[in-house]
Amino acid sequence: MAVRYSKHHGLGNDFLVLLTDSLPLDAVEQAVALCDRRTGLGADGLIVGVVGARGDISMHLFNSDGSSAAVSGNGLRCLAQAVARRRGVGALELDVATDAGTRHCSVRATDDRRTAIVTVEMGTVSAGPTPDVEDLLGSVAAELGATGGESIGVRRYQACDIGNPHVVCEVLDPDEIAVDIVGPAVERHFAQGANVSFVTVSGPDRLKLRVWERGAGVTSACGTGATVAGQVFHSWGLVGLRTVVQMPGGEAVVDVSGPITLTGPATHVADIKIADD
Repeated sequence: MAVRYSKHHGLGNDFLVLLTDSLPLDAVEQAVALCDRRTGLGADGLIVGVVGARGDISMHLFNSDGSSAAVSGNGLRCLAQAVARRRGVGALELDVATDAGTRHCSVRATDDRRTAIVTVEMGTVSAGPTPDVEDLLGSVAAELGATGGESIGVRRYQACDIGNPHVVCEVLDPDEIAVDIVGPAVERHFAQGANVSFVTVSGPDRLKLRVWERGAGVTSACGTGATVAGQVFHSWGLVGLRTVVQMPGGEAVVDVSGPITLTGPATHVADIKIADD
């Protein structure tokens, strides 16, 4: 038998999607093998969409290192596009069960047949985990041979949870941050790990963000990271209720005026069939 996957990306944050009627027992092994960018197909993660008898969908997300994540904003958009393509429709309203709760997705077509615009309800941003040190920024700076938060480019931070733990760091310029060094240095101080976003205000109701993702490393975009950044910077009085978040892979829109939503593209890359040896 052949196993059929599709590959999608949300602003360059790419996923392999498998739609099936049950969660494979070797899903973790599949994620590690298939997501490897040298020896596999290459992706930030594997999404298994389990389709129930009535067409209901549950999402199971495995990062490229095999670890699991409760939810992903970009991943939800990619899964919703995969379901719409499977059903042969350009527009779709879909509820997806995740480990962080049910998330509603609205898919609409664009002039580019490979790309859909998807709005996802992201749930609630709550208080995040507590670091294992009182002075997180000072500890990270010392670890990196610096003398304080400002010396590593971070002005202040807030830990949040949206199903996944996040640390939102306000910086002067995300492009000046060594994300691959500072990101894991911050993450190490949280027992369960965390996504670490480096964010600045780049214009009226606009944010610029770069991210270190738990289990995946530096990625071109993070949907949950954009969402919590929009909420945190709004709570700090720096942006309004509707914020455009610019990431290396492109822009997404976060709206915190009601149920928090994330809107952005999902792009189909390829359909892949792997024969069972």
